[in-house]
Amino acid sequence: MNLATADTTERRHMRTFPQPTVAHPETTMPLHTTRALATGLLAALATFTGATASAQTLNMAKALDSPHYDSQRTTWSPTSDVTHMIQDTLVALDWDGKTAVPLLARSWTISPDGKLYTFKLRDDVQFCSGKKFTAADVVYSFNRQKDPATRAPYAWRAGKIKELRAPDPYTVEYELVEPYSDLMVQLTMFNNSIHNKESVDALGKDYGIKGIDGTGPWCWVSWQPRTELQLKRHDAYKWGPTPMYKNPGPVKYEQLSIKIVPEDSSRLAAMMSGRFDITSHFPTQFIDQARKSPMLNVEEANPNFQLMYFGFKASRPLVSDKRVREAMSIGINRAELVKGVMLGQAAPAYTYIHEGALDFNPATKGIIKEDVARANKLLDEAGWAKKGPDGIRINAQGERLAPVVFIPQVTYFPRMTEAIQGYMRKIGVDWKITALESTIMPAKLSGQDFDLWTVTVPYLSAGELMIFYFDSAQIPVPNRMNWKDAATDAAIAKGKTALNAADRAAGFMAAQDIVMKEHLWIPVMNPRMYQTTTKKVKGARAHMLFQYTFYKGLDTSP
Repeated sequence: MNLATADTTERRHMRTFPQPTVAHPETTMPLHTTRALATGLLAALATFTGATASAQTLNMAKALDSPHYDSQRTTWSPTSDVTHMIQDTLVALDWDGKTAVPLLARSWTISPDGKLYTFKLRDDVQFCSGKKFTAADVVYSFNRQKDPATRAPYAWRAGKIKELRAPDPYTVEYELVEPYSDLMVQLTMFNNSIHNKESVDALGKDYGIKGIDGTGPWCWVSWQPRTELQLKRHDAYKWGPTPMYKNPGPVKYEQLSIKIVPEDSSRLAAMMSGRFDITSHFPTQFIDQARKSPMLNVEEANPNFQLMYFGFKASRPLVSDKRVREAMSIGINRAELVKGVMLGQAAPAYTYIHEGALDFNPATKGIIKEDVARANKLLDEAGWAKKGPDGIRINAQGERLAPVVFIPQVTYFPRMTEAIQGYMRKIGVDWKITALESTIMPAKLSGQDFDLWTVTVPYLSAGELMIFYFDSAQIPVPNRMNWKDAATDAAIAKGKTALNAADRAAGFMAAQDIVMKEHLWIPVMNPRMYQTTTKKVKGARAHMLFQYTFYKGLDTSP
């Protein structure tokens, strides 16, 4: 593809939002959205009603696709659920969201200095290709991830690895440079899945596009990007995590068809008509109707730590002043946004970390205080006192306070951003919103040509979020704020290398205090997460790991 073609293709997946014309988008948006969805529902029902599916095929609807399915080369959550289906990790995450339980590793020991983990592996595991799983596959997978050539953004989740050794085919010695207090839970994450070197080498640059091999309960069949992914049952699978799942394998369905359906109205119609069996993306504004439907079951994932936020690229001139960042954060009404846009299917977020998460700092609760008058005062003090004829602030150089905002063009992001855009105009800020198709957004966010962006990030603990986003070693991605601060780095390092819970908490709490007082993010809401199934599907339980509820699906049955 030449550059001109690439540019044209990208523009087809981008949309720039016009200025809102309603006076109060936070209250009028739901009515508009509901009417639009109702209209789309009628058309979508015509498309989906009457469609039938094999009893041995589980049909899943997703709102988002992934650019690829190589779990080591992305932070994108649409990659995570599929790779958890196809590949296994050394340990699984139990339903409580904080306990690592045996999977590929039967057991493990940790040295007193916290640097050496010795894993004893199962000897009855094989890949979808039929290749037998051994310690060599573990050593290869983690060495590949830490190789700079892989450019693995989540490599930090595996700790600072000094060396991996395989003293025998079913033992792995995992030696770290320094202790990592969160390692066992982080080893449940999709980026730490085990890969087959033969598959990686054979597919080369097409690995994760034309196929992946794994030891998981499902096997790759085919993928049509932004359309459909086909998986099949791994018939040899019998090593699923128990008693977490009642069924250790194989799965109960022969096939799994995953369709990409970006439009809320289409997913709604398809689930109501029985075209799909399961989704994590039932439109949240209609979840109460789904609960009342005689055709559907709804289960909320609990616990569930997710944050929808807007991040500031603090190195950009328009948002480099902390007063400007704070003004935008306190110039909105989160309770009205959640009620109006989400119809109550989320909680307002005033901190970066959920108060129920490990190592949350209670002192951060009072940092963000919504106050429009103070927001205007801060902007005046920051040099944006003058306004143009359209009410937008300008500085002494005549530059308008019009930051560029990148958002995903899917689910609630456009509605929420447009509503916030209305609040911004009330304080003289003109958000220039560009919506991006999900498969190109990761690449766009790796650049430097925007001032804010939004995603919803899932996490397991305060430490995870602090390490991932705010450590200067994570610049430019995922530390898209370009935040480089010695005190922040020191606090994170203290928590990360702690050998006891008190020191870990002290470090991560200190980091939260620093970054929240700098107003590097606008926390907006903690979305609820649901798994919706038709009544014919049995045994499906909603997991909380990384935004998708299906996980292994071992107990799900017709």
